[in-house]
Amino acid sequence: MPGKMAMIFGASQILWAVFAASQAFKIETSPEYKTLAQIGDSVSLTCSSTGCESPSFSWRTQIDSPLNAKVRSEGTQSSLTMDPVGFENEHSYLCTATCGSEKQEREIQVHVYSFPKDPEIHLSALLEVGKPVKVKCIVPDVYPFDRLEVELLKDDTVMKNQEFLEDMERKSLETKSLEVSFTPTIEDTGKSLVCRAKLHMDVSDSEESSPKERKTNKELQVYISPKNTAISVHPATSLQEGDSVTVTCSSEGLPAPEILWSKKLDNGNLQLLSGNATLTLIAMKMEDSGTYVCEGVNPAGRNRKEVELIVQEKPFTVDISPGHQVATQVGDSVVLTCRVTGCESPSFSWRTQRDSPLSGMVRSERTESSVTLSSVSFENEDHYLCTVTCRHRKVEKAIQVTLYSFPQDPEIEMSSLLVSGEPVTVSCKVPLVYPFDHLEIEIYKGETLMMSKYFSEEINIKSLENKSLEMTFTPTPEDTGKVLVCQAKLHVGEVESEPKQRQSTQTLYVNVAPTGTTVLVNPSSILEEGSSVNMTCTTHGLPAPKILWSRQLSNGDLQPLSENTTLTLISTKMEDSGIYVCEGINQAGVNRKEVELIIQVAPKDIQLTAFPSESVKEGDMVIISCTCGNVPETWIILKKKTEAGDTVLKSIDGAYTIHKVQLEDAGVYECESKNKAGSELRSLTLDVKGRENNKDYFSPELLVLYCTSFLIIPAIGMIIYFARKANMKGSYSLVEAQKSKV
Repeated sequence: MPGKMAMIFGASQILWAVFAASQAFKIETSPEYKTLAQIGDSVSLTCSSTGCESPSFSWRTQIDSPLNAKVRSEGTQSSLTMDPVGFENEHSYLCTATCGSEKQEREIQVHVYSFPKDPEIHLSALLEVGKPVKVKCIVPDVYPFDRLEVELLKDDTVMKNQEFLEDMERKSLETKSLEVSFTPTIEDTGKSLVCRAKLHMDVSDSEESSPKERKTNKELQVYISPKNTAISVHPATSLQEGDSVTVTCSSEGLPAPEILWSKKLDNGNLQLLSGNATLTLIAMKMEDSGTYVCEGVNPAGRNRKEVELIVQEKPFTVDISPGHQVATQVGDSVVLTCRVTGCESPSFSWRTQRDSPLSGMVRSERTESSVTLSSVSFENEDHYLCTVTCRHRKVEKAIQVTLYSFPQDPEIEMSSLLVSGEPVTVSCKVPLVYPFDHLEIEIYKGETLMMSKYFSEEINIKSLENKSLEMTFTPTPEDTGKVLVCQAKLHVGEVESEPKQRQSTQTLYVNVAPTGTTVLVNPSSILEEGSSVNMTCTTHGLPAPKILWSRQLSNGDLQPLSENTTLTLISTKMEDSGIYVCEGINQAGVNRKEVELIIQVAPKDIQLTAFPSESVKEGDMVIISCTCGNVPETWIILKKKTEAGDTVLKSIDGAYTIHKVQLEDAGVYECESKNKAGSELRSLTLDVKGRENNKDYFSPELLVLYCTSFLIIPAIGMIIYFARKANMKGSYSLVEAQKSKV
């Protein structure tokens, strides 16, 4: 008994030890419940145990998705490292620790965010007083943006605040912006624009439970564009050669504008002279005359003021002829002359502005010098400078030689003959013209301007070009006699006040295509054979159309017959029937009229027969047949004459068959053949003999005749058919036959 008690007591101690050990086993996590991780950073979750020497660990997500992290376990601690953190790490992670049969599990919620950069401030333009400008605050690569708050301040004054509360359709990094417009004032200089962005992440057990915040400052610099630019001149704006002048410029703006002095060149461009407020010109020459420009410049803009300085020459003067600019036609000769007044012994020198060879003969004598350019070409188009030296002073005058080519009158061309109602293109060509970018072409019809073109848009190439102007119009007969004028003007420039002008004219003659062609047939288009007919054709057009008579052949071709207005056929024959064509023809076209001529022939060669004979026996079969030869469009009427009148027989192709002849079938049979030209009659008498004793009589001869008839009748029918078809489509009309019944 004491031994049993000891065993029971020992077992209970063991169970108590196991129970105490199981109660002591527990795990802890760091962070404890939640953590906030920035996308792209590295984050570790730690799971550690107490009360167990050799626990085992495992990690998983609450939704059993991939961990997307590295696990490291050692001793009583295990860590889950996410490097770098991404959207796929936004889960609840579960750490499970096992010690023997005991299992402990803890959960850590991982929230991800992105807020990597300070906001960016962008201005739509330079800040100028009084000019509205847009300020944009940009927050790049933010997540989750529905927790973003952005505000824009000027110093401590909030200009705009915005929370981006819209729904997020997907997990992504978004760039959000806030835009404000304002009008700067001078007092804004030195103030700061502040863009402050806050990302509100609610993680209660995190050390970073307060909003994430980033901001950017930008100091304002407000500008005032230069204005009130002014120039002062000392001693005066009108000077003489050798004088000096001082010009001073001032301009207002913020920051203080920089002063730039320039001279305006002949082509309108500016030549920079100085960057100082004061410009001094000494020992001035005539070439120093011109427009001087002062500009006040700062980053906000520029403001300019001009002053005209005139430097007058000394008493001796130099004149040039024919003038400062002379226009010479390619191939002509020109003489450039330089004359001096007020100097007894001047010296002369000539050169071109491009320092190219003069290509001319120089001749100087006392106070005059000249250059003769023979057969000028494009190489001679230049500025020729005459330099005169007198008493150690030099004066230079320039003569610009401008070339042109305008040797011929314009050429007028028509795309086709002038036909009323049909569009035609008129081309006015000006050959070998230069410079063609100064060419103007006008086309007149009478005194009405139809079209004009100035070729200024084309590039001026040094070459002789052929230029043209095309115009399409539709002529009418009223245009005949009007004058088409092609006028070309070459505007040489400042050389001459009036442009050089050439023109060509052409009198219009408008053709009218034949129309209204008619044919008069006398006496009629339907004639009897042997008659004569006159077919007269008339038509209208300009010029008067020519008449051409033709006959249309069976293949559709036309056989020419006559060029007279009237076509006469004497003693016509049936073969003259057909379609006759009259054509009115002139340069503008063809118009035709057709007429059908029908030559009719009275019926003839009628044959009336009885088969097998005109005398038959009662009960026999007899065929009475009527044919007419060589007459088209013929009606055949087969009748039997009786005391009561004529009876029209229902014949087939002119054949009437009596299968069993009776005594009453005997009598006179008459065939009438007729058409529009006339008619003809034939008759025969059929004799029917009765049979003896009124008995049926059937002889071998009759049997042969009866059988043979079944072969002969189709043959006769075929013969009649082909005979009638060969006779120019003669026909039988039952309707016409019915009309003749008395």
